[in-house]
Amino acid sequence: MKFQFSEKKVKLPDNVHAYAEKKVMKLARFFEEDAEALIVFSVEKNRNNVELTVHGAGTWFRASESTSDMFASIDAAVGTIEGQIRKNKTRLSRRLKQGAFNRSVQEETSFTPDAEEDDLSIVRIKKFYFKPMTREEAVMQMNLLDHNFFAFRDEDNGGSFAVVYRRNDGGYGLLDDVE
Repeated sequence: MKFQFSEKKVKLPDNVHAYAEKKVMKLARFFEEDAEALIVFSVEKNRNNVELTVHGAGTWFRASESTSDMFASIDAAVGTIEGQIRKNKTRLSRRLKQGAFNRSVQEETSFTPDAEEDDLSIVRIKKFYFKPMTREEAVMQMNLLDHNFFAFRDEDNGGSFAVVYRRNDGGYGLLDDVE
């Protein structure tokens, strides 16, 4: 597993990074060797925040925890992701058998300069390969990322572009392409 560390508003000693790496390595058994982990540390109002994002060949897991101790925040974030994996164990194992964990997401990020006079300017562009998946898989990915929406290629509709989203009433919605 590859690790990236980022620190916001805080400078941490190397032993915190080593501790985080040791704890996150417990998750390596669920992923192939090319998995990546991004760990972001920050401190706000005497709270130690840890945001952990693990990418395992097309599947993303994200957890954000905040406690009074950085080590406890790391433990809580790892526990949250482990819980997500266990909660979705059946669905994820089915995807493993189908080869869905082969590396498929390619991300390119570029930044454009801020426009001085226009508030509607685009300041960040992200390009993704949208993997064909079922609507159920898209909802699962959205929940694993803890996002409110998720864009994908809908296998149930011939590979057309679609978006699933979380509704205010707790249900899910689907934005589908009109052909």
